[in-house]
Amino acid sequence: KQWYQRRVAITAGGDDYNDKHGGKWTVHNLQMYLEHTHGKEVTDRVFDEINWIIVHSLKAVQGVMASDKHCFECYGYDVIIDENMKPWLIEVNASPSLTSTDCDSALIPLL
Repeated sequence: KQWYQRRVAITAGGDDYNDKHGGKWTVHNLQMYLEHTHGKEVTDRVFDEINWIIVHSLKAVQGVMASDKHCFECYGYDVIIDENMKPWLIEVNASPSLTSTDCDSALIPLL
């Protein structure tokens, strides 16, 4: 809970914070921003590395994941991209938020 509150507080204090959608972007908007600021080649490399992060993380836990052919599981990946355009895995969420709106402030007291 404390880590989450600090992360939201840091994000909300940034110059680029948007009161409407918070710090969440759609994947498409992130891709467009990165292409505009760093070029298509760098953006393609970053997204390829993110895809491999996801693949490797799932392979690492495949032996302990429940498998049911009648349903599926949705995971949310939190990734940060450093100043060298290297993506880093922060965490994987088993019940991710599927919206790009900022309802986080309403959920913080529930944590």
